[in-house]
Amino acid sequence: MFTGIVEELGEVVAVEKLGDSSRFRLRGPVVTEDAKHGDSIAVNGVCLTVVETADGEFTADVMAESLNRSSLGALGPGSRVNLERPMALGGRLGGHLVQGHVDGTGTILERRPAEHWEIVKVALPDGLGRYVVEKGSITVDGVSLTVVEAGDDWFTISLIPTTLDLTTLGLKQPGDPVNLEVDVLAKYVERLMGQRPAGTGAGEGAA
Repeated sequence: MFTGIVEELGEVVAVEKLGDSSRFRLRGPVVTEDAKHGDSIAVNGVCLTVVETADGEFTADVMAESLNRSSLGALGPGSRVNLERPMALGGRLGGHLVQGHVDGTGTILERRPAEHWEIVKVALPDGLGRYVVEKGSITVDGVSLTVVEAGDDWFTISLIPTTLDLTTLGLKQPGDPVNLEVDVLAKYVERLMGQRPAGTGAGEGAA
């Protein structure tokens, strides 16, 4: 489980194609300080399992499912990435509960500079719009953000200087893809409401 508070702006060192999967080697001195084989690290919001670490770098295998559902397949040597270790139980929850399970990729539509921040508009893939609400939470390339406006197939976010400086969102341009993870609580509520036992509808049995 993650919080969407990026710890480090890392870099892809190498990508080895292995049939329908890939092995990534990434540089991240901060997130590898205490990392070991089998640990999880979120890369642009995608939860990956550490294979090995050495000299501030780590390797991770990315299966076809992750490549198909995220933008990781477009990365190559030199690409910058957002890195985050899992949250520690008993620690502060600075963002919101993030699983590192990407729901799909969106596309940067436009950037609008303001006095001390930027408003960024992102296109949503089919099927995700119903989970995005104004003032709700969404994860964009692993960064926990608050939705400013929500349309049927788009949303906007406001990026403060810290986010622009310390994450890949400061580098993204219109047309670039981003990984999206919606609030998992919304998906659970939808599932439960769609499968309520008979006779439990709102208002039934009221005096």
